[in-house]
Amino acid sequence: MSEEIKNNENLEEEFGILTLTDEEDGTESKFELIETYQADDGSIYYALAPVNEDGSEAEEYVILKVEEEENGDVSLCTIEDDDEYERIADVFDDLLFSEIDYDAE
Repeated sequence: MSEEIKNNENLEEEFGILTLTDEEDGTESKFELIETYQADDGSIYYALAPVNEDGSEAEEYVILKVEEEENGDVSLCTIEDDDEYERIADVFDDLLFSEIDYDAE
């Protein structure tokens, strides 16, 4: 799934809801940006929660990597490398769920 967003350095500040278009089949889906993470190597990742047709958020989220193209355009892409994905998923799990106290009544 990829969506080109032209010349925007601060996507997380400008967008709350993103409409992403799958390049393979043209399907559009809406997502809410819930968290960003910049790795030590400068790579930027977004955690996005799908927005249901009724406007409610789903309980799961997807992780996409921000990639800048040679012409300066920015796109959000799936993470192809399994090790990279697992590492970033662990970071987002810590960021998103570290404050939940499962023992609280």
